[in-house]
Amino acid sequence: MTDGTITAQAPADHHAIPGEVGVWVFVLGDMFVFGLFFSVFAYYRGLDVELYRASQATLNQNYGAVNTLLLLFSSWFVVLAVIDVREHAGRYATRLLGLAMLCGIGFSIVKIVEYGEKLGAGIGIMTNDFYMYYYIFTGLHFVHVIIGLGVLTYLVSMVRAGVESAGELRIFESGAIYWHMVDLLWIVLFPLLYLLQ
Repeated sequence: MTDGTITAQAPADHHAIPGEVGVWVFVLGDMFVFGLFFSVFAYYRGLDVELYRASQATLNQNYGAVNTLLLLFSSWFVVLAVIDVREHAGRYATRLLGLAMLCGIGFSIVKIVEYGEKLGAGIGIMTNDFYMYYYIFTGLHFVHVIIGLGVLTYLVSMVRAGVESAGELRIFESGAIYWHMVDLLWIVLFPLLYLLQ
């Protein structure tokens, strides 16, 4: 189909895990690596709590909170898009994915503004250990966001072509799972970097 509608609803197996097995292996591996990063951060923070607290106080919590809301809303829109593809032949999925992408773009703009302010104030990756971790962790996450926006773009193209088989539905769900991982990583990063006392 090329008119953006889905002619046949993909059969749903409500007992199966959504998505492809490979995406779950990737997500678990990625989460494990970030878990190691977070453990290293916690260890070194414990060695110099005052430095980390003083550095953390220079972060703008409003930026972090806005970005958290943007990613939470984007995940919600993706969930609605998956439900729409499963139950309503993707009638609204393109718009819902578009809204999720707008949230992701909003996140990116806020993060670029935040980086710009820090660099403009002379605070870079070599400033101290806290900012080294801040730039590495948020930079890696930002790369995940950019990749995720590409994934969402691909999901839009899938909806327009028609998600007509169980295999195509699993691929669609896999893209959604990746985006939820991006959201989950930020939900851990936000309190770790911006709120932890």
